[in-house]
Formats: sequence, C-alpha cells, structure tokens
Amino acid sequence: MIQLPAPTTDSGVAVEKVMLERRSHRAFAPEPLDLAEVGQLLWAAQGVTDATGKRTAPSAGAVGPLEVFVVTSDGVSHYLPNEHALEPKAGGDRRSALASASADQLQVAEAPMVLVFTGILSRTAWKFGGDRAWRYVNLEAGHAAQNVLLMATAMGLAGVPVGAFDDNAVMDLLGLPADHRPLYVLPIGRPV
Repeated sequence: MIQLPAPTTDSGVAVEKVMLERRSHRAFAPEPLDLAEVGQLLWAAQGVTDATGKRTAPSAGAVGPLEVFVVTSDGVSHYLPNEHALEPKAGGDRRSALASASADQLQVAEAPMVLVFTGILSRTAWKFGGDRAWRYVNLEAGHAAQNVLLMATAMGLAGVPVGAFDDNAVMDLLGLPADHRPLYVLPIGRPV
C-alpha cells in the first residue's frame, strides 16, 4: 500500500474562478504527477470528508458504488478512500493499451496519469432497484469526474473526460472484477 499525503482543504482559489477556467485539454506535458498531486485529485474524486465516511462526491443513499483506478507509467493502482492510499494492482505501463481500448484517443496514452472510474451496480441496486440504480451510479460518476476536473484546474493541471471505450477491453486490461463496470476514463496532466 502507498500512503498518500493528506489532502489540502483550502487552496485559496475561488470556485467561481476554477469553473471559469476549466477546459478540456488533450495535450499534456510528459512529466509525472507527484504523490501529493495524485492524492489531491483522488481525494476530490472519492475522498472521505468526515467520521461517518461521507465522500467528496454525492452518492445516492451514501452507498458508494464508485471505485477509482490510477493508470501511470508505473502500472495500475486502486484508490482506497478510507485509508487515502493506493493499492498497487499491476505493474507496467498500460496507457497505450488503454488508449487503444478508448477508440485510439492519443491523450489517454500521453497523459502522465489516467483515472478510470468504475461502478459496482449491486451497491446501489439493493437499495433502489436495478433500473434506477444505473441512473444513480452514472450520475455519481459525473459528480466525481467534475470534482477531479475542477480540482485539477485549481492545481494548474487539466484533463478531459473520455466516454468512448470498449468496456470489456478496459476490464481485461485493468484486471477488474466482473462486478465492476468502467464508466469514465479521465486523462490528467499539465496542459501544453
């Protein structure tokens, strides 16, 4: 397990300024993000914000169906929100293969970090039923991704949401369990 530095909770940047400046970027400098940057972005996505386990992104019924995987030149890791840590899952640079699985979008291969959001339907379906659960899980993924994009902007970073990907190829590439469904691929880096 890789412990991440504690997140900053006061950037001094106005949310209105961040919303004004947020743009999708598809070209990134190759330099890797440091652990503090990675940790801050993951906290924005699914960080725990209080002693009851509430998260930074809204969750229908607070059931937390999202999981976040980090893909870098070092390999694939899984974010553990309760520990604010990374759990290494696989070694080796899989960004090019992830780009191939994402309709050959070059920004996925070139970004120093790619977040992959997955949803576990059963965590929401037991409470709301299957039809409504998928709506809630997809909405939650959008909330979490927007949190990351706004945080990235506040940090001088940028990203672009990617929804065009082959679900099964992404699942195989990341070694995801059968109950995980990829929802978002989010390349992040320093814009050029």
